[in-house]
Amino acid sequence: MRKIYILLLMLFGTIINYAQNINDKNIGDKIAPFSSLDDSGKTWKSSNVKSDFLVVYFYPAAMTGGCTKQACAYRDNKDSFDKMDVSIIGVSGDEVEGLKHFKESYQLNFPLLSDSKGTISKLFGVPTTEGGTINKEFNGENFLLVRGITTPRWTFILNKERKIIYKNASVNASDDSEIVKEIIKKQISK
Repeated sequence: MRKIYILLLMLFGTIINYAQNINDKNIGDKIAPFSSLDDSGKTWKSSNVKSDFLVVYFYPAAMTGGCTKQACAYRDNKDSFDKMDVSIIGVSGDEVEGLKHFKESYQLNFPLLSDSKGTISKLFGVPTTEGGTINKEFNGENFLLVRGITTPRWTFILNKERKIIYKNASVNASDDSEIVKEIIKKQISK
């Protein structure tokens, strides 16, 4: 009986893994238009972005160490990205209020999208796990940040046709912005 139970668990795990990867997106795949609430609570639409490149980076949780390093690196490189006609968006399962605090706390200069139900993650084939809450203090004020889902740290670059030209599912938070910048420079010089 124990062997049957173990086999059933293994089969169930395989089915779950397959189901999560069925929507896996790769280089050359086109991403359908998507929208979500941004850090200000307004609807952000990918169809309104007219830049040559769109960088979509997924991060686990606002106001945490790695996610803050990654966001601040994109913030610090914004002028370079603007000159290359690149738009940046950060996507997480955080609720709008948490994104608002994150953006204000670190003077982030690009949109942060709330994907609390995992809709955008699913579109890109990014796996999700259960969300959670984090208590954070900033400037003497305590915040309870709520996440509907949690994603791993993945980054995509989409071209003007919104096809994937770069995908990284093993992102290093500190280096992501610089790597993305170099990839786009190479695309421009082709």
